[in-house]
Amino acid sequence: MPTAKPSFGELIQGNKPVLVDFSAEWCGPCKSMPPILKQVKDHLKDDVTIITIDIDRNPELARSYQIQSVPTMIVFRRGEVKWRQSGVIPAEYIKNALDGVLQQL
Repeated sequence: MPTAKPSFGELIQGNKPVLVDFSAEWCGPCKSMPPILKQVKDHLKDDVTIITIDIDRNPELARSYQIQSVPTMIVFRRGEVKWRQSGVIPAEYIKNALDGVLQQL
């Protein structure tokens, strides 16, 4: 029996950090994020979950986190925002932020 995909709220409640990439199809800078996020995922493997949320398809979610520009990255852990940054961010910068979150108990 297939398991249901966890809701966004359930996903961000876990102990594993979740990096959420808030983006939009019409956003030029957003198109440069997938290869950067792949580098981050290759570095951190299963220590982190990375998901992309399209703000046009999920306007209430974007509103609830006051997303005013895309791309915006937010790292959640146990339901709390641990890190947030807007704009195209180098992979090294994201890795450092996630490493910091992973070191927190």
